[in-house]
Amino acid sequence: MTSKQVVQPTSPSSTAIAPPKAVPIKDSPAVERALNRSKIYLLFSWSLLYPEDEEFLDYLQCGEFVEDGRAALDGLRLALDGIGGDRAHQKIALMKKQFDQIEKLVSAECVNWQIGDLQAEHRRVFTNVITLDCPPYETLFGNDHVFAQSHVMGDIAGFYKAFGVELSKDVHERLDHLSVELEFMHFLTYKESYSRCHDGIDKTEIVVDAQKKFVKNHIGRWVPLFCRMLAKKSDTGLFKLIADCMSEWMDFEVAFLGVTVQPYSEADYRPATFNAPEGQTYECGAQDKGNELSMLLSEVGAESFMDQKTKEKDGEKSEGPVGTA
Repeated sequence: MTSKQVVQPTSPSSTAIAPPKAVPIKDSPAVERALNRSKIYLLFSWSLLYPEDEEFLDYLQCGEFVEDGRAALDGLRLALDGIGGDRAHQKIALMKKQFDQIEKLVSAECVNWQIGDLQAEHRRVFTNVITLDCPPYETLFGNDHVFAQSHVMGDIAGFYKAFGVELSKDVHERLDHLSVELEFMHFLTYKESYSRCHDGIDKTEIVVDAQKKFVKNHIGRWVPLFCRMLAKKSDTGLFKLIADCMSEWMDFEVAFLGVTVQPYSEADYRPATFNAPEGQTYECGAQDKGNELSMLLSEVGAESFMDQKTKEKDGEKSEGPVGTA
């Protein structure tokens, strides 16, 4: 399976990573771990995108989605070398069972689907607009007002910019969409495998450190809650199984990377309102009309942060990820 290129290099100098050459590898298990983690991230990223064509459906129906998932998990298990402890092994075992369930669902139901059926199932769960039952956008979690959302969005943009990637023009999504964030992790883990083969330890550590920070400060915080919401909203079917499997994967990643995460709970899910922060007041015509969703789209979704990178203020942004792992 090839990447849908949700994120892609911003310039010719940031070319896509070539497959590692046949050279002696000092730490082959580490390369295998990175490659297999990269594959799992890509599977989840692609499964959550709205299916514009039949490519993902074909991939699902021919059985390769499940085969690739199982192979990646088997390879990861064999190369763990004790990393993540018993918890990591337990999560892999649970995910393999969930891929079995996906295989059964595909054989029983999805095998007869047309592209319209998959699109209808996606709309049933995610709707045509931002659903507040399980929104696949990070900035709708844990932020009381749009200023906090803008801060989080800016941090995400900083990660992408630091590694020379931007949103593909073929994917009409925001920077904080889960598919985009998961493909960014796919990119980082694949870049790690390349770095271990061709670069020194310093460059490899930079990539690994970025993975830890992105899990700790972003996907590790909101994805577990999103998965619970997605499982509840979908109730049954493909996206219910994807949600359950992805939840186990996030637990695995936290254990594997050895990071301490403060995940959001149901009480933390508060889509941003337009109440000014304490001690501040302001007027807003859109707020007076009560059109919070439209205002939200304008504040954090209608314009991509990457589309603003030519503006003067963009030059003041940090060149790298923020936070500590």
